Amino acid sequence: MRAVVQRVRKASVQVNGEIVGAIGKGFVVLIAVKRGDTEEHARWMAHKIANLRVFPDEAGKFNLSLLDIGGEALVVSQFTLYGDIRRGFRPSFSEAAPPDEAAPLIEKFIQALKEEGVPVQSGIFGAMMLVEIHNDGPVTIILDKD
Repeated sequence: MRAVVQRVRKASVQVNGEIVGAIGKGFVVLIAVKRGDTEEHARWMAHKIANLRVFPDEAGKFNLSLLDIGGEALVVSQFTLYGDIRRGFRPSFSEAAPPDEAAPLIEKFIQALKEEGVPVQSGIFGAMMLVEIHNDGPVTIILDKD
């Protein structure tokens, strides 16, 4: 699994002009599933993200997690995170899991994040989405679980 985690002040996702998920302070998690990923990968990623310390404490240091600040997560599936452009100019997505494998693991990730204690909103798997992100900092972290 691969995730791009962006610290945000607020964010939302729309499908067909309708907001399907919105959060205040927290993380936007753009997430993709790789061929061969498992539920263990989803649980590991959720635990790592829930406890990722990139929010400032009183001294301004990155010491607080999403759980510490009572933040939320907006999860958006994005298979294009596995786009490979080493050859040519059109990305190859051969490393990305097919939808029938990816969709259940995205749901497992969302459930695991909720079980960690994080309030979660999400986009719609496979839909064309418009994501509005108010990146805070900006702080953006890339996580891979092979």
